[in-house]
Amino acid sequence: MGTTRTSLCTLTLGLMALFQAPALSAQSLPTQSLEDPFPVFATCAGRLSAVMEHQWLTDGPASDRTKGQREAMLALVDAVMPADGAAMALNLRIEAKAAHADLLRQAMFTGQGQRAQDRADLLLGQCIALIGQS
Repeated sequence: MGTTRTSLCTLTLGLMALFQAPALSAQSLPTQSLEDPFPVFATCAGRLSAVMEHQWLTDGPASDRTKGQREAMLALVDAVMPADGAAMALNLRIEAKAAHADLLRQAMFTGQGQRAQDRADLLLGQCIALIGQS
């Protein structure tokens, strides 16, 4: 348990240092402030939940990969969550999941399909980049 927590803390500190790297452009990062990674990680966990559930209906095998990405993101949420942050994390995850699920529905069923899909892909890509997976 201690080794896992130490590894997560090390990973978190590395990511925090990465966030402050001047070579990164604002367009390549999530829209939330990266000075506090907690809301970013919680939001990304919600987005990954929406994608995983969408994939259960459209691409079952891909949902396994997304599940692993979601679990990695949840580990980051746990590593940086303030002591009193559980309710906030849940709220951020639920809001992000609902918003991302709405984008995925628009992508499949409306005239704005490609635009919604592009936005969903951009947001998800930013999240996946945070955990270094593809």
